[in-house]
Amino acid sequence: MAKTDKLHGVIAAAPTPITDALEPDLERFVTLCRWLLDNGCDALNICGTNGDATSLTVTQRKAVMSAAADALPGERIMCGTGAASVGDAVQLTEHAAALGFAGALLLPPFYYKGVPDDGIVRYFEPIVAATQNAPIDLYLYNFPQLSCVEYSVPLIERLIALFGGRIAGLKDSSGDLDYASSVASISSELAVFPSTEAVLLRARAGDFAGCISGSANITSAHCAKAYHDGDSAALDKAVAIRSLVTRLPPVPAMKAVLAARLNDPAIAAVLPPLAPLPDADARQLLADIAALESSD
Repeated sequence: MAKTDKLHGVIAAAPTPITDALEPDLERFVTLCRWLLDNGCDALNICGTNGDATSLTVTQRKAVMSAAADALPGERIMCGTGAASVGDAVQLTEHAAALGFAGALLLPPFYYKGVPDDGIVRYFEPIVAATQNAPIDLYLYNFPQLSCVEYSVPLIERLIALFGGRIAGLKDSSGDLDYASSVASISSELAVFPSTEAVLLRARAGDFAGCISGSANITSAHCAKAYHDGDSAALDKAVAIRSLVTRLPPVPAMKAVLAARLNDPAIAAVLPPLAPLPDADARQLLADIAALESSD
């Protein structure tokens, strides 16, 4: 099993509820996060892709972070602080460090394509420097399908050589488990989190530190049984539910299910450029999940 003094296990990439004025709904956000921590999540990743982070302003992201710090256990929070602007990434990572979160998750700068490794190193230098007196663990967020910038194995090795223990791990949303295994093999101290629940038994065996998954918002109870108890049937159920969610636009689908589970339709709201899940699709998804969860 993974070490318990660091982030590990079932980590849901928590969504950010949104008001009609397109502002973060902080009260609903805190309620949702508490519900997730009470229903199988070992920790939460806030202000990530599923949390609409790249659609929020720096001020809005800081407000979400502060609300989390005021109401939730910081040792169970990883916060997305990456940005296209290095200045924004510095501000956000400094804020995460000051609030006492367990880790900061950093997308690479994602507008320019074909960025050289030297450019990524230059991006990290001021972030590391700005947080040297409050050395929050830094996690790399590899999502090349959206960022078009990959944290290659040689680049990760270079970042570790330059910044040492500040590079604590990686979340991999590429879907390439061979890549994730290669990163995990760099160092036993590097915590690697694939973005699918399917790896939880491998994580239990020590191959990975756990998973960071958007669908874990919905499957967390099954995931907890898989990771903590070694329950393969629970894992199969979690993976089957994930397949239902990911056949649809994942963020609207996830929010639609959470809105039903918390009996709060407002949770289904999404920020532009996303659009809410059509009612018919939401009803069918909920029916399909209910059928799966009631099956033996």
